[in-house]
Amino acid sequence: MTLPWLSQDPPPKGARLVVAMSGGVDSSVVAALAAEAGYETVGITLQLYDHGLAAQKKGACCAGQDIYDARQVADRLGIAHYVFDYESRFRQQVIDDFADAYARGETPIPCIRCNQTVKFADLLRAARELGAAALLTGHYVRRVAGPQGPELHRAAEAGRDQSYFLFATTPEQLGFLRFPLGDLPKAETRALAARFALPVAAKPDSQDICFVPSGNYAEVVAKLRPEAAEPGEIVDQAGRVLGTHPGIIHFTVGQRRGLKLDHLPGPLFVLRLDAARRRVVVGPQSALGQDLVRLGECHWLAAPSEGRRVEVKLRSAQPPLPGRLVRDGEGWAVRLDAPQQAVAPGQAAVCYDRSRVLGGGFIKAAARVAA
Repeated sequence: MTLPWLSQDPPPKGARLVVAMSGGVDSSVVAALAAEAGYETVGITLQLYDHGLAAQKKGACCAGQDIYDARQVADRLGIAHYVFDYESRFRQQVIDDFADAYARGETPIPCIRCNQTVKFADLLRAARELGAAALLTGHYVRRVAGPQGPELHRAAEAGRDQSYFLFATTPEQLGFLRFPLGDLPKAETRALAARFALPVAAKPDSQDICFVPSGNYAEVVAKLRPEAAEPGEIVDQAGRVLGTHPGIIHFTVGQRRGLKLDHLPGPLFVLRLDAARRRVVVGPQSALGQDLVRLGECHWLAAPSEGRRVEVKLRSAQPPLPGRLVRDGEGWAVRLDAPQQAVAPGQAAVCYDRSRVLGGGFIKAAARVAA
């Protein structure tokens, strides 16, 4: 099978390639494809946290079982395999950041931080030190040769696209990365796993954040940042107290459940979180609509320009929305064509030109400016 990653800017024949092996089906198939293509393939699995805790739940990425599975796949393929202990780095760069963001009243995305730091910085550096010509991952995203260098594009199968989580990739990193599965549907990846007789061919996909094996994010944050779990007031937009809550970490913008305000007329939704005063501000659904999304910590694969038309994703599972880039002081914002509900600080706003990822930033705040 000849895939675009081998026809567009392929690594030199017989070169050493490092594959980030999580122990799942996708990265295992990537390792098999690299070995089949005649490359010296080296698998690396990252131990990112105390996998003894994660073993309580199946499907958690990079847990103890996953390290074992990655080694079994490497043995099946006859390739070298190493386990790198990145637990302290992961704790500092991903878990602590996750807890701090929740304590600030944001809704963070640790998978982006992990790709941005541990995987595409620390692991990429390790791959270079091993003399690799490229680092391969099992992400469903496409690397396309462009007139000014490689571009990042959505995956061919829209339902599997992971480009939202990789928006912070730098041009330099993209030059060293390869994504062999970006043009494949998941069903074909499964078929390849069966053809290669990989021991993980029938393994289910991971679902939860890897270091939250129970799926209870608030419980994890409460242990790391107890102040974020302190009770506080639920107030309306005028500051009138309507009730109390058990901690801001239990809420996100747009949420309706858990407010316990059914005794009040009309449904109420979380409009914003005031972490400094431990307040949850609520209001009617009509107050959720925002059309100016202010960005912080921007990363661009294509230089931004004032007024450029873009499609922007404000959450990973939401469809892209039309809008344009505008200057916001010394930074950038996206002016949406139509107001959108539940624009949550801490999430990413990722800008696209059709299938191409232009870049974006983390949502700092949102406002309603349309008449």
